[in-house]
Amino acid sequence: MELSLLRHVYDQEGPFATVYLEGRSPSEDAGTQTRLRWQALREQLLSDGAPEDIVQAIENELGQATAGEEQGNGRVLVANSSGVLLNEPFDAAQGAGDSVHYTALPELGPHARERAREIRELVVVASQEGATVRQEIVLQQHEPRKVAAGDVHGSAVEGVHKPRGQALSHKQIQRRADEAVLRNAKDVVQHVSEAVDRFHPDVIVLAGEVQARSAVRGQLPLELADITVETERGGRDSNASDDSLTEQLLQIAEEKSAARAEQAVDKFKSGLAHGLAVTGSQSVRHAAERGAVETLLLEEDAPASTESQLLKACADTDAEVTLVPSGTELTDGVGALLRFPIT
Repeated sequence: MELSLLRHVYDQEGPFATVYLEGRSPSEDAGTQTRLRWQALREQLLSDGAPEDIVQAIENELGQATAGEEQGNGRVLVANSSGVLLNEPFDAAQGAGDSVHYTALPELGPHARERAREIRELVVVASQEGATVRQEIVLQQHEPRKVAAGDVHGSAVEGVHKPRGQALSHKQIQRRADEAVLRNAKDVVQHVSEAVDRFHPDVIVLAGEVQARSAVRGQLPLELADITVETERGGRDSNASDDSLTEQLLQIAEEKSAARAEQAVDKFKSGLAHGLAVTGSQSVRHAAERGAVETLLLEEDAPASTESQLLKACADTDAEVTLVPSGTELTDGVGALLRFPIT
């Protein structure tokens, strides 16, 4: 996650109220249940010293949501005396519970950790006539969260279906059909390239008809082919299994997340030997104050010492945050990869 995305929050003056609403299975009384949960959190915020105007701003924001939205997805909200500064989905595993904080700095550790776990998948379900392209954010053990979707209709005017038979006219029709599939594939790739520029996916997942997948893959530029994974699951027809494709998307996310963590650990170990990594809260804070932190490293399921302060310091210098496995033995549960050595 790029911590600069949170800078607009950290740039504001505190204290801050931070609210986490756990995602739960939707139900018929979702709206009622959310209101009851919020009432308990509201009372806790007030008892912790949060002013009525800050609490009311959060309540007003929740009241504007679609019925049941928080129940199904969960939310994280941050507010100060200026109003609500952050309102985003929060998909922490069920059982984590709701929580509120009224503190000098926003409590964005859980939010940053969740965003660091995300794998952005651009899903391309191809057919010979075009494709459906979906932008999905995937967390392990969660249903993918669709953020955008659209259909690409190829510009070829010829039909893409080949006739049977050996007659010359049939061969000509077959050639035109092949050319139509190729033209449509080029249109799909152009759309995919534009979506990549907007969405910045970690991986492109290419699904759909075999011939269509082959045509699209053949048109992908090298930089997109390198991040593309092909799957036989899913399709645009009514018989294709969405559940099967979802299972594949979760598996891909798990593999990408593990590879990302492994790469971060390798870079950290190498960095320690060459003065391009530090560990421990004090050392990371010292590096952040000098603008040297490129990537903040946090251990999975192990809150770092002074995590809120470190997140703010690293957000101020456009650092990223990445999770590494528990047991990496970071001092105070925190480390950093550096842009340059510091003394």
